[in-house]
Amino acid sequence: MKTLMLIGYGAMANEVINRLPAGIELRWVVAREPHHNEIKQRFNNRVTPLICPSQADQKPDLVLECASQQAVKQYAAMILEKGWTFAVISTGALADAQFANSLHQHSHQGTFIPLSGAVAGLDGLRCAKQANINQVTYLSRKSPASWRNGPAEQYIDLNSVTEPTVFFRGSARDAALKFPTNANVAATVALYGVGMDQTKVELMVDPTTSKNSHHIDVTGDFGHFSIELNGNPLPSNPKTSLLSALSAVEICQRIAQHDAII
Repeated sequence: MKTLMLIGYGAMANEVINRLPAGIELRWVVAREPHHNEIKQRFNNRVTPLICPSQADQKPDLVLECASQQAVKQYAAMILEKGWTFAVISTGALADAQFANSLHQHSHQGTFIPLSGAVAGLDGLRCAKQANINQVTYLSRKSPASWRNGPAEQYIDLNSVTEPTVFFRGSARDAALKFPTNANVAATVALYGVGMDQTKVELMVDPTTSKNSHHIDVTGDFGHFSIELNGNPLPSNPKTSLLSALSAVEICQRIAQHDAII
C-alpha cells in the first residue's frame, strides 16, 4: 500500500479523495487548522491533519498539491529537499521566474511532477519541441460563473457580457500570474512547449457555455495541430475542470501500481 499526503482540502482535493484508486492510502492532509477536526472525524483519526508537510511522521510515497500557487511556492523546496515526490496542479506557480529558478536547485533531491490538469495532447506538444516550434497559442473559454470573484472582473463586466468576448491577451507568464486560479493550464502548455514568454494566451468569457474549454494551436517543423477540449467544471467549483482533478487521481494510480513514475 502506497501512502499519500494531500495539500489542500477544497473542492478539487475532495474530488480526488472521493476517487482515490485502490493501492494508495491517504495518510496526511495539509490544511488550515479550522478543517482539522472535520478531517479527524471524517476519517476516524486514520488521516492526520497537518499545518506543514514537515510534520509528517514518515515519508509519503506521493505528495499531491490541490490547493493553490501559493501552496506550491510555500512547500516545494521543503518537500524536494526531503527527497519526496511532489505532484502539482497549480503549475502557474512556475510563472514566477525567481521561484522557478530556485526550484531547480532542489529538483535533484526529489521529484517534481507538473500534472497535465485540464488539457490533453501535451505529449504531442512535447514531441514537437524536439524540432522547431514557430508558435503556440492557447485559448481559454469559460462561463461568467467560472471567472467571477476573481481578477477577470477588473478587465470586463461579467454581468453585461452577451456574447463570447476575449478580455485578456498576453503571454502564459502574464496570464498565470494575473489569474492564479484560472490560468494554470496556460502555464502547463508553456512548460510542455516553448516557454512562459513565447506562449501566446487569450482568455475569453462566454455566456453561452457551461463548459471550461481549452484550445491549443501549434505550428512548427512537424506541421500543424489544433486541440480543443470542452470539459465539465466541478459542480462545487466552476473555476476548475473535472479533468484537472482526474489528472491528480491518475498520478495516484500510477504511484499505486508502480514503484517509479513511468
